[in-house]
Amino acid sequence: MLHQLLLLALFGMAMAHVEGVVVVYLRKLLGIDHTVPNTIAVEKIPKELIFIEKTREVATILMLVTIALLVGDTWQEQAVIFLWTFAFWDLFYYVSLYILIQWPPKLTTMDVLFLIPRPWIAPVWFPIGVSSLTIIVIIYLYTFSILPLGS
Repeated sequence: MLHQLLLLALFGMAMAHVEGVVVVYLRKLLGIDHTVPNTIAVEKIPKELIFIEKTREVATILMLVTIALLVGDTWQEQAVIFLWTFAFWDLFYYVSLYILIQWPPKLTTMDVLFLIPRPWIAPVWFPIGVSSLTIIVIIYLYTFSILPLGS
């Protein structure tokens, strides 16, 4: 299972980079400078594009659920795999944005985390902290054989 967790982490990181690139392109195409806070940028996006962004968010979650269903044998394994992959995706989304456009400039920068059902707004440290803690807890539980993960 360790091999699978490493591959799932890689999958989450790759997904994060693709999503980061999409956000960079979207902002560029809409003429929204990367220094404009995301809480303001989301207000500048036309409503029809907000709907499209929501479908992208749904597709992202469906991809994470699908990979969990494909890899996990039990609902517990599937839940852990979903959380593991989600955490790497969420964490490395911010890493990718920082590498690409040096955003966020600091961990207290406010961000729009999700648009569904309405915008979730929080400082960047929150999703980074939750994702990091999720990864640490899963590693700890796996290391001490507390997790119900197969071979």
